[in-house]
Amino acid sequence: MEKGRFGVPAGVMDWATAVGVAVALLLAARSGQHPDAGLDLLGQALLVASGLALAARRHAPVLVLAATGLCAVAYQAAGFDVPVVAFLFAVYAAVRAGHRTVTVIASVAMVAALPLAALVSLHDMREAYAQARGALEIAWLVAAGAAGEALRQAERRADEAVRTREETARRRADEERLHIARELHDSLTHQISIIKVQSEVAVHVARRRGEQVPEALLAIQEAGREATRELRATLRALRDDDTTPPRGLDHIPELVERAGRSGLATNLVIKGQRPDVSAAVGRTAYRIVQESLTNIARHACAATASVRIDYRPDSLVIRIDDDGSAVPGTAPVPGMGLLGMRERVTALGGRMCAEPRSERGFTVRAVLPLESIS
Repeated sequence: MEKGRFGVPAGVMDWATAVGVAVALLLAARSGQHPDAGLDLLGQALLVASGLALAARRHAPVLVLAATGLCAVAYQAAGFDVPVVAFLFAVYAAVRAGHRTVTVIASVAMVAALPLAALVSLHDMREAYAQARGALEIAWLVAAGAAGEALRQAERRADEAVRTREETARRRADEERLHIARELHDSLTHQISIIKVQSEVAVHVARRRGEQVPEALLAIQEAGREATRELRATLRALRDDDTTPPRGLDHIPELVERAGRSGLATNLVIKGQRPDVSAAVGRTAYRIVQESLTNIARHACAATASVRIDYRPDSLVIRIDDDGSAVPGTAPVPGMGLLGMRERVTALGGRMCAEPRSERGFTVRAVLPLESIS
């Protein structure tokens, strides 16, 4: 709910102002001359309506401007010499909302109409103009309009200041993120390069000796190369460099093949006809499969794993199963890998579950909506 000053809801303040103006108009009417009984009742009703109309000035300023103006002309014609306070409030609200041209036209019309209204009531031209000047001071109209315009400009400048601060904070955050990415890239690349070089040297020495190269050593060599490529691609993406296409659905068969070379029997099943998939969905699908196969190799003590990709009309469903050591009824430990996958899926408006299977092993299932295609 929109708040006004002092934390009071804006709607409450609007009604309080409207009631206060209506009461003030009635008191002003009772202190002056009274027309006959029939016009007295009509005039009081118009005064109350003029004040209460201000309750809607925040949501319909132009309609309130017209309503208060018509009521003012009507109760002046009925013989009530009461200042058009409600109309001044309406002028302020309309100018604050940005309706300056309409407000000027309505104010000019009021200046012209009030003498005629007073003439209808008094039948005396000189006294009519005298009461019209007392009922509506042009200076009041100018002051009300100026106050509304001043507040509108102040609010616009405040909004602009907030927007500028947000843009500055966002730019600084982007710069800091890029700095961290560079530091992380340099650190990890150095360590992974050492692993890659050592594994390549070991493979080279083994082959020169005519020895069989262990599959695990080949897997380490390939993983080191892939990690180096991934780090470079990530840094280029953070630099907004689009020269290297991101990893996506087309690269999932490579993940499955690599998992098989590391000793985990993995099969890939693709169902349905592949639609146009956004880069964000494809990248998320790749990361889910990559992280799931990595977790299986590290923690599951599994012999087999399966990756299933199901293309549906409105979604992409990914499921990774293994026959590892997880048993039903045990809650998975939410490590950084699972948390990262869940955040990626949630960011795209999808859903994900990761839990032990009923027949032993673990399953990861993610549903990615295709409506997020940009």
